[in-house]
Amino acid sequence: MSFIDETLVPRLREIATGDGPPVVPVVQLAGVIGNMGPMRRGLNIASLADPLERAFKPKRLAAVALAVNSPGGSPVQSALIAKRIRALAAERDVPVYAFCEDVAASGGYWLAAAADEIFVDENSIVGSIGVVSGGFGFVDAIKKLGIERRLYTAGDKKAMLDPFQPEKKAEVAHLKALQSEMHESFQAMVRERRGGKLADDPDLFSGAFWTGRRAVELGLADGIGDLRSVLRERYGDKVRMPLMRTRRSWLSRLQGRSAGSDAAAWTDGLLAAVEERLLWDRFRL
Repeated sequence: MSFIDETLVPRLREIATGDGPPVVPVVQLAGVIGNMGPMRRGLNIASLADPLERAFKPKRLAAVALAVNSPGGSPVQSALIAKRIRALAAERDVPVYAFCEDVAASGGYWLAAAADEIFVDENSIVGSIGVVSGGFGFVDAIKKLGIERRLYTAGDKKAMLDPFQPEKKAEVAHLKALQSEMHESFQAMVRERRGGKLADDPDLFSGAFWTGRRAVELGLADGIGDLRSVLRERYGDKVRMPLMRTRRSWLSRLQGRSAGSDAAAWTDGLLAAVEERLLWDRFRL
């Protein structure tokens, strides 16, 4: 008499022999890239290090999928995340596929370009390969309110681009030089990853963005397709696609709740939310 459920035998055999369906872990890269403060979680290398490491560890690993939905953000964090993905892919010698959802723009496209192949929806917003900085000037406003600006520095450029002082051409030129360097780095990464697939189009690195279908024509993406359909077509209907979630310790959750009750943290969170909304709104059609 057997005490083992016969329906479990195939699964037990898989575990014992290491056989079974191929595994393609899915890492979600959704949201603004960068450190958004204690009340709002952005994408950064610190929060993604663990799920990325786990994504490349399973037995029967066939590939890794990136579900990208981001309007961009920090170029530094974009570069760090992309480099980690490439390093892990080289270490395990497996392909990486990116699946762009609503938006893969600016830093979001930087993340997608870390993949060996990029798939999009026909209506995905893709591109925006450029660098942008924004701010406000309050010089006339504080004059009307009778406010006197007092600022003391050691170093004549320490207060560069202060929003309460008149804009200076030399400071703007310095900012544009920094942007140009970042833009060149972004372009170099895209050219390295996409190679000869890129079309000869003067707008490719202008900061413009396109629909998914046009992105395929420009060589920014490889095809139209969604994650489940593409992976099942390539690896069979039984392919496993576990989602690699970000794990937070009870201590970090407790710190997040306590920070949320602080007035300063609440204000920072509100400002971060406004900044995040502005980034997303650039690509809402």
